[in-house]
Amino acid sequence: MNAVAATVEAVADAAGRHVRALMTSLEQRLAELAADHGEVLARHGGDTIAAGGKRLRPLVVFVAAGGIPGDGGRALVRAAAAVELVHSATLVHDDILDAADLRRGRPTVVASAGRAMATATGDLLFSRAFAELARNERRDEVRALSVASTALARGELLQRAEAFDVGVTLERYLRRCELKTAALFQAACELGALEGGADETRVGELAAFGRRIGLAFQLLDDVLDVSGPPGRTGKRRGADLLDGTVTLPLILARERSDDVAAFDLREIGGPAEAEALCDAIEATGAAEDARRLALEMVNEASATLPPLPTAQLHALHLIADGVVDRYA
Repeated sequence: MNAVAATVEAVADAAGRHVRALMTSLEQRLAELAADHGEVLARHGGDTIAAGGKRLRPLVVFVAAGGIPGDGGRALVRAAAAVELVHSATLVHDDILDAADLRRGRPTVVASAGRAMATATGDLLFSRAFAELARNERRDEVRALSVASTALARGELLQRAEAFDVGVTLERYLRRCELKTAALFQAACELGALEGGADETRVGELAAFGRRIGLAFQLLDDVLDVSGPPGRTGKRRGADLLDGTVTLPLILARERSDDVAAFDLREIGGPAEAEALCDAIEATGAAEDARRLALEMVNEASATLPPLPTAQLHALHLIADGVVDRYA
């Protein structure tokens, strides 16, 4: 069992039996949503959802709610499904842009069915997300997911605009991470809190928690790209560098090593050279310092959680710890 799966299990145990029941309902709903637009799109959409991960973001929705609302959790499941569908859609579109062959060990839609079908699949998943959330008839929820989806697109555009630009600053990098990753974690907390009946102050407090752990999640992803191992990440070390993505370890290493600072990402000839650059970055201690910064963010997220029921608070702490455990 990998670290994310272990976190999901631990959180489900800590938060109460209702969370495990909600996760089961979520899987059923996701399968239904993937299957109702024809056989071809159903196959590619279903494969994408299945390959999308261990449902960490929907889990955040359920825990942020603090319990099952009076409708038996149906609206809460719709909110969680919408978050997961947006996440899945971004994976499909990212794979198109990256020309990726594999996603979590499975062929990507673009590799197996081509760019047009992959684009249609991603578009379908996005549209199904908002159609599902709209059934809750809550403008505040649609607004929260819309803001996050816009941020995801802006973050991707920023990453593409800055590809191979080794002059990217720390501030610019963190802003990109907030847009590309933290925004959806924030929305997950907001949607759960809103469905759980939280007031505006509590929604804001939980949203801030989601934003911090989402940012730490991305920082640790970028550390893993440099330090691996491939058995944990599902890809070779330096895959992001090979794609021209400037990450925090590279930014820090450039300040410490003339050799790294002089390196042009466009000169990477293949995976072996990318791994050699990873070795040079690690030798400066930059990967470890990036990891330390991510841990500080996680600790800050946990420390600033508001007073909550014991089981809910414990579950949120476990989610924060799980972000770190992905690296351990």
